[in-house]
Amino acid sequence: MSSEGDGPRSVLFTCALNTVRSPMAAAILRHLAGERIRVASAGVRAGIMDPYAVAVMDEIGIDISEHEPATLKELDDPDFDLIVTLSPEAHHHGVELTRLVPADVEYWPTPDATVLLDSVSREEALAAYRDVRDLLFRRIKERFLHTAGGPTV
Repeated sequence: MSSEGDGPRSVLFTCALNTVRSPMAAAILRHLAGERIRVASAGVRAGIMDPYAVAVMDEIGIDISEHEPATLKELDDPDFDLIVTLSPEAHHHGVELTRLVPADVEYWPTPDATVLLDSVSREEALAAYRDVRDLLFRRIKERFLHTAGGPTV
């Protein structure tokens, strides 16, 4: 693990499904940090990539269309300095993963925009996904970028 002063060198974002929140977060951190931090995402379950997530990320110039949802069990290298969990189920599994790897775990409760899909219009759904994206973007900038510079939403 890295020291507190220079931050983590590798970060895993995890969620219940690896289809919206965790791939968004991983792509945002990759976009902002470049090669400085090894970034991955995984879910408790893999799921199918969400087209709304792809659309709202494309709006800010980040392409996640090629993301292939994966589970925690499918990680090639589960050794991370930091595991960021975005849902209660993922948090439980992230803590369990620390029995195998010496990682810190942070829980960032993040709304699940998919719960609205059956009850709202397309535009309302996209607005909910944008809210999740923007929340993750702000949180990632605050946590990993200690300067005022860099891209913004």
